[in-house]
Amino acid sequence: MKIDMKKSKPILFVDFDGTICHDRYWRSLPHSYHGKVQTLLFGTDTKRVNDWMRGRYTAEEINQLVAKTMDFPYEELWELFVNDCESMEVSVDTLERLSALRDRYTVILITGNMDSFSRFTAPALNLDKYFDYISNSYYEGKHKTDNDGEIFTEYATKYGVPLNECFVIDDSKNVCATFEQLGGTAYFISLDADVNHYLGLLEAEK
Repeated sequence: MKIDMKKSKPILFVDFDGTICHDRYWRSLPHSYHGKVQTLLFGTDTKRVNDWMRGRYTAEEINQLVAKTMDFPYEELWELFVNDCESMEVSVDTLERLSALRDRYTVILITGNMDSFSRFTAPALNLDKYFDYISNSYYEGKHKTDNDGEIFTEYATKYGVPLNECFVIDDSKNVCATFEQLGGTAYFISLDADVNHYLGLLEAEK
């Protein structure tokens, strides 16, 4: 069946980490341990964490590695990790504003993330109530910038809408640049413009 693009709503892609949420995994660890985790996974060598975000590791495997490296009890670390995942803070007002835009947009939460996001964070925050779809790189097997933004093209095709009518809100300059190269409009999160600033612009459009 051919989709009539004139009747299809444009897509609003919204990032999670650094855009609508600023909490970190393992943030409840004592400061000295938290720093070691950040260095181990998010320091100069990020291959392991990027592989995790592409579905090549599970949260259990990563936590086992972290526990062994830091000589920290695995069971204690795992419980802390899950609790931190489930207690991430996202403004309900922001979520409700995003949901209200679904009258005019297909609103997709698109996140470069881990299995833990879909297993623990999204259910705990009831995120599926506020978005038409949630896309997680862990299950997509790719990041937003992979293959020149292939994931955005796939969703535009799926929903039958041209990308030049679509928007992305993201804190990554690379993602925003990739999206603009595809013809879409990118809203970059910065100190001068947070997600609510851009939601105001979208709400004002008629």
